[in-house]
Amino acid sequence: MKLPIRLMAVALPLLLAACAPREQVRPAAPKVDYAVLLDQQRAREHLLANADHWVLQGKLGVSGVVDGKSRGGSGTLTWTQNGDSYQFEVHGPVGSKSFRLSVTPDGALLEGVEGGPQRSPDAESLVQNVLGWHVPLHDLRAWVLGLRADSGPAELKFGDDGLPTQLTQDGWSVSYPGWDTTRKPAVPTKVFAENPPYKVRLSVESWSIQ
Repeated sequence: MKLPIRLMAVALPLLLAACAPREQVRPAAPKVDYAVLLDQQRAREHLLANADHWVLQGKLGVSGVVDGKSRGGSGTLTWTQNGDSYQFEVHGPVGSKSFRLSVTPDGALLEGVEGGPQRSPDAESLVQNVLGWHVPLHDLRAWVLGLRADSGPAELKFGDDGLPTQLTQDGWSVSYPGWDTTRKPAVPTKVFAENPPYKVRLSVESWSIQ
């Protein structure tokens, strides 16, 4: 028996729909409560609170405006932290100058700069006055580990992996585009800090934490 053409026109889409493979719909992953993420961050901070002996190697870029002029620079960085003392060794591109900043609780020494070694009780003002770089060295020690500094209130935003994507503190906005999750606890591989017109960009190539 032949079906009327009108009936076939109605039945054909239904038959095709019945034969088509059904797509599996996955429910959206539940969002983790912010309080839980904050507790996880506190746990990271607790584990890294005593991490005061480490060596970081990577690339550093700094830019900003000092006395109405654009100032900045870049180079490879070796950051050696020994308790409350640390040392920055920055080597610029071929043909440019390199310098070493040594900081202890007693003050800071900047070597490899024009006019000979320079000293100051404060490392940040020494770097800004001599190099024209505005770098939040005190806070950066915590930020580079993905931690909140002790300089005041901080706001955090987290990614799907539960790790910070942005930290706002002391007038600076710090973003974390990359993390080394093979380490427990995880540590950042990219730290970009900005306080217009100043920017500090740090790309970490290796961590050695004792």
